[in-house]
Amino acid sequence: MIGTLSKRIFGVRDRVLPEPVAPGDVLAEAADLRVRLGGREVLRGVTVAARAGEVLALVGPNGAGKSTLLAALAADLPADAGTVRVCGRPAPDWPARELALRRAVLPQSATLSFPFPVEDVVRMGRAPWAGTRRADDDDRIVRAAMAATEVGAFAARPFSALSGGERARVALARVLAQRAPLLLLDEPTAALDLRHQELVLRVCRERAAAGDAVVVVLHDLGLAAAYADRAVILDGGVVAADGAPGEVFEDGLLSDVYRQPIEVFPHPRTGAPLVTPLRTIA
Repeated sequence: MIGTLSKRIFGVRDRVLPEPVAPGDVLAEAADLRVRLGGREVLRGVTVAARAGEVLALVGPNGAGKSTLLAALAADLPADAGTVRVCGRPAPDWPARELALRRAVLPQSATLSFPFPVEDVVRMGRAPWAGTRRADDDDRIVRAAMAATEVGAFAARPFSALSGGERARVALARVLAQRAPLLLLDEPTAALDLRHQELVLRVCRERAAAGDAVVVVLHDLGLAAAYADRAVILDGGVVAADGAPGEVFEDGLLSDVYRQPIEVFPHPRTGAPLVTPLRTIA
């Protein structure tokens, strides 16, 4: 049923399959991007690029524009000014069926109206490939995505019966099964325990090592520092800094951006930045 439905939605003809990407290729970029929502300018002249082989973390306080920027890079939200390109092509020019072969999006919350089994939910990620020669790999790819996110043990359970953290991992498995070279993940660790937060960021690193471009919205600066190749710090809809976490995670800048005293110091073993609020508790 899912295979037939996906063929109807995405079609099986006139699709151009993605070309292989090389390390460093820009798979999504915004230039002088401006977006207004509800009469407010949420993004003001943002320029950013996501490259193959890289984990890019979008960080910043609530309301900074992180999710809006992710949605714009996904071609899910139109720009009021500036440009967004996906795989070298203006975002509005992509037909939905071809865009789905090139970028996969994980929203903040995953909801379904029907009690699909977990495995079927993950298999939905293969819908864009229906009718192509790559559909022959569906079973293997679905199993691999479920194994990577540790959801195989409840493959037959209905999605609606899962906990919030389990749903988040199933939603990530669906995105991984899509096998798009550009992954856009909005707060994928928000509902997860410590173990699975680390698992998700390891998966991000693995996908980048395999050649994908991974853009991930994070609130945990420690995770961003440990796993991201590059971080964009947003503040009030503008880019406050863009660079390697070891370069841009500076206590003065972060304290200003978050309106909270923050201290940054190197991990004693790895040297990666450790970020923590400056507390005066005795």
